[in-house]
Amino acid sequence: MGASKPLRVCNRVFNVVLAALLVGATLFAGYSLWDNQQVYAEAKNVRDDLLNLRPKEGKDNRKAFEKLRKINPDVVAWITMDGTKIDYPIVQGEDDEEYLNKDVYGDFALSGSIFLDTQCNPSFTDAYSLVYGHHMENHLMFGDLDLYHDKKFFKKNKTGVLMTPDSTYGLEVLAVMTVNSSDSTIFSPTSWVKDCSGVLSYATQKAEHIHSDVAEKIGADTSQERIVALATCSSEGTEARTVLLARIVPYTGDGK
Repeated sequence: MGASKPLRVCNRVFNVVLAALLVGATLFAGYSLWDNQQVYAEAKNVRDDLLNLRPKEGKDNRKAFEKLRKINPDVVAWITMDGTKIDYPIVQGEDDEEYLNKDVYGDFALSGSIFLDTQCNPSFTDAYSLVYGHHMENHLMFGDLDLYHDKKFFKKNKTGVLMTPDSTYGLEVLAVMTVNSSDSTIFSPTSWVKDCSGVLSYATQKAEHIHSDVAEKIGADTSQERIVALATCSSEGTEARTVLLARIVPYTGDGK
């Protein structure tokens, strides 16, 4: 005996609704992919534009920073990590939320900016400074911090450059680690303004990889040493963060 008319009608309605849901899901997936591509394209365009204004290592960079500060007076430094695509200006906002979704030009951007914790001295003269950046693929923002988890890469790529309006510094990679977003050692920069001994001690215990020679140099007199931490989200979990620690040293011009 054939299905009743009400049942046939219900089946048709169900099929129409299911088809509509599938079409909607397909359209949403397509839009999400397009939107994601736009975010990455915009982030790359901003980086490429800013690279044209990059200061030069070891030079008097006051004029270069004047140009950058005409774009945004919050620019405090420029950081480059050798062997990666990390090559960005660093800004410092009124709070640590300001540049989460705002680029250096002051425009809304999901990629945000590379920014210095508001509790840190913008001249990087504290014993410990903390810098944040979003984790992005395609070598954008602080996505390349993931590379340091690879032991061979970590051993080979040990240097970087930090430039401020007044000085150029070399960076010697100390350690890489994964910590919780509420980590009281890494994310409390005011605890280490005068002495970075606590950060060094923590790194020797927690680090996934560490350069022992750099740790020994810092340990010789932690009150005279400076460490910068670069932090980004980790794929290991919502609350996980990848942190790269580097020693700030006088620039010699041969750190690459």
